Amino acid sequence: MMRKQRVVVIGGGTGIYPVVTALRQLPVECASIINTSDSGGSTGRIRDEFGFPPVGDLRQSLSAMADPMSQNWIRQLLLYRFDKGTGLKGHNLGNLILTALQDMTGSTTEALSIAAKVFRIHGRVIPVTEDDIQLEIEYEDGTLVNGEHELDDAQNTPHQKVRALRVNPRTTLSPAAQKAITEADYIIIGPGDYYASLQSVLVVPGITNAFSKTKAKCIYFVNLMTRSTQTIDMSASEHVSGIEHSIGRKLDTIIINTKPIPADIKAKYAKEDEAPVEDDLETDKRVVRAVLLATTAAKQSEADVVARSLLRHDEQRVQSVLKKVLAHR
Repeated sequence: MMRKQRVVVIGGGTGIYPVVTALRQLPVECASIINTSDSGGSTGRIRDEFGFPPVGDLRQSLSAMADPMSQNWIRQLLLYRFDKGTGLKGHNLGNLILTALQDMTGSTTEALSIAAKVFRIHGRVIPVTEDDIQLEIEYEDGTLVNGEHELDDAQNTPHQKVRALRVNPRTTLSPAAQKAITEADYIIIGPGDYYASLQSVLVVPGITNAFSKTKAKCIYFVNLMTRSTQTIDMSASEHVSGIEHSIGRKLDTIIINTKPIPADIKAKYAKEDEAPVEDDLETDKRVVRAVLLATTAAKQSEADVVARSLLRHDEQRVQSVLKKVLAHR
């Protein structure tokens, strides 16, 4: 009997949610390696009080692995956000559960392992590091700011391109993350915010070394839109070259959405100086183009103070593409 293919997904919780959900329905072993530098919203408040690595994106990926048919209530519990109560308003229940497990075990990796067993979730969620880290962002004018939340603050960094990204304090790739990368058959990067979700994982020391030792095929989902505080005017080829520089090797497959952004949604993004990522990879034979855009815009809880993207990749369309890509090993 042939073993299942090992697929590792790298990024942040919201962006890779449809990818992890799509993989859950395929005959693969799925693991997610998630950034641990989130510093906003419920996650930021909890990390300030407890001093553990943030769990918001980890919880999102964990909930994506729950079966919506047989484990719908588990998924809803992990995603539930309190909208009332002086102390609880804005907090996510899943964040509180994982923080309690961190406090009990002293390990984020162990907390996630126990949560997966308690909720009977198939798949693994792995923190990129066990350390409590912050992102240091350097902009093209030399400005330095600390905290991932700064990447979403247009008032502090209007129309500034990011020159460099680092993690503080200096950390190391978690052993579980290194093992998952080196043993993977496929590694999927994204989709998700280029810096806040993807590069925040890829700049952790040890990542490039792990990629040099893996035989996995590397797949990259190009983002749907630019971000005025992160990737203003960045084309698809610039996204690709940046990812390849971070992992120290060429990507094998690049997946790009072809469905036009609805005019009304596009206009909302334009008000923030954001636009669809330009596909300038016309002659690149690694590119797979498909209709991937979800038909309805995402809704955000009023209790969630962190700005979220309106657009998402559709999990069924993502699954259709991945079935074909994963079949050509």
